[in-house]
Amino acid sequence: MYAPHPANEQPPFWKRIHWLVWCLFAAALVLLVVDHWAHVPGALPYLLLLACPLLHLFVHGKHGHGGHHNHRDKKP
Repeated sequence: MYAPHPANEQPPFWKRIHWLVWCLFAAALVLLVVDHWAHVPGALPYLLLLACPLLHLFVHGKHGHGGHHNHRDKKP
């Protein structure tokens, strides 16, 4: 749950530079693709195979799998 910081307290360092890290990552990715464009088509099948387990780990985790609900209160 998100709890806002009081006005006199600074958020942690990593939260203040979060946007900067993502911008640097995006710039590095663009430079990598531009400099090595000839290798990208050969890597696409491997990137597709890599995307499958990554999507499974990161997307399916938000569905609430593994949560056990108590159904004793329901009567048929």
